[in-house]
Amino acid sequence: MHQKDELNPFKIAQKQLDQAAEIMKLDPGIHAVLREPSRELHVSIPIRMDDGTVKVFKGFRVQYNDSRGPCKGGIRFHPEETIDTVRALAAWMTWKTAVVDIPLGGGKGGVICNPKEMSQGELERLSRGYIDQVGRILGPEKDVPAPDVYTTPQIMAWMADQYGKQHGHYVPGMITGKPLAVGGSEGRADATARGAYYTIREACKKLNMGLKGTTFAVQGFGNAGQYIATILGEVGAKLIAVADSRGGVISKEGIDASKIVDYKLRTGAVLDFQNTSSIDNSELLELDVDILCPSALENQLTSENAPNIKAKIIAELANGPTTIEADRIFHEKGNYVIPDFLCNAGGVTVSYFEVVQNIYNFYWDLDRVQEMLDAKMTKAFWAVDEAVQKYKVDPRTAAYIVAVNRVAEAVRLRGIA
Repeated sequence: MHQKDELNPFKIAQKQLDQAAEIMKLDPGIHAVLREPSRELHVSIPIRMDDGTVKVFKGFRVQYNDSRGPCKGGIRFHPEETIDTVRALAAWMTWKTAVVDIPLGGGKGGVICNPKEMSQGELERLSRGYIDQVGRILGPEKDVPAPDVYTTPQIMAWMADQYGKQHGHYVPGMITGKPLAVGGSEGRADATARGAYYTIREACKKLNMGLKGTTFAVQGFGNAGQYIATILGEVGAKLIAVADSRGGVISKEGIDASKIVDYKLRTGAVLDFQNTSSIDNSELLELDVDILCPSALENQLTSENAPNIKAKIIAELANGPTTIEADRIFHEKGNYVIPDFLCNAGGVTVSYFEVVQNIYNFYWDLDRVQEMLDAKMTKAFWAVDEAVQKYKVDPRTAAYIVAVNRVAEAVRLRGIA
């Protein structure tokens, strides 16, 4: 793979599929179908800004595959969003819903913008404008978006309201990650991290490690990063270092997860947290910890830094944090990677629970949601581990084999290829 392609998320997603397809001897026709998105919508969204000017934002929605059910996947608001990132994320969503065996396909959306520089009014107009353009291909039976990078439950509520205006009635199941008051689900806020915790717990069992007393570092301290720090702290693991987009902090004595979360929410950064030293992102990744939780953006672990990664378990809460070359190095060195579309599938699993509750207009309590999430994630982890043993491959390739096999079967049975 050329260096340019090594960092292209969609090229990475295709290469990962190709590797699994070769091992599982996938039918060439079905392989060809699964290498490309089923459909894409590119839109321009004109928004009147607070200063009276009109700005046109570029947006996307990619519906990668709906053979197993309606597409499912988040919407990102990010200044560096690209169509190849959205394609890759839509592909990974296809495998993510399949690996945890929920009856959905994969999709993803994005808008090129910088939410940090926008007012609440501008964000609301952009959110509604996105639905004005993309809403025609959304719906509980077609494609159900959700929050992602720099989008929030409030943004989901605006989008649901705009979709309701288009259709003449409120349709809560057209989007997930909503606030509870407008049809959200209990347990959705920390679902990505809690699902990741269940896979980390199972990986520790596999490696004969006790979770209590293990050390861990978190790169990326948004929603997922904050929750995984808190959850692992609650079960006795020791947080050593944290980094966000502005820098990182370290303390070998341990960092109180709940206190640094409060500090981040108060100040907007983790820098200068009490009794810590500063550390940059690259140093954090190479720390000698038991568990590394990359929870930021793509391509953080590459062929350049992979030889220096010391963590026994790499739990990918982010999407696509590891390049193919880095994966190969980790497999050879013995770092155990919990691949992104297994590790962070808790979010989409509880999103699926949210749609089911919306459709039935019957809502579950937190205990039931977490119990069902635990069962789904645990079963998925060991299904992937079974494929690791059967095919003698790394966990990511094994996760692909499990997921692709399920999607391929649906494609074959429906007669698509």
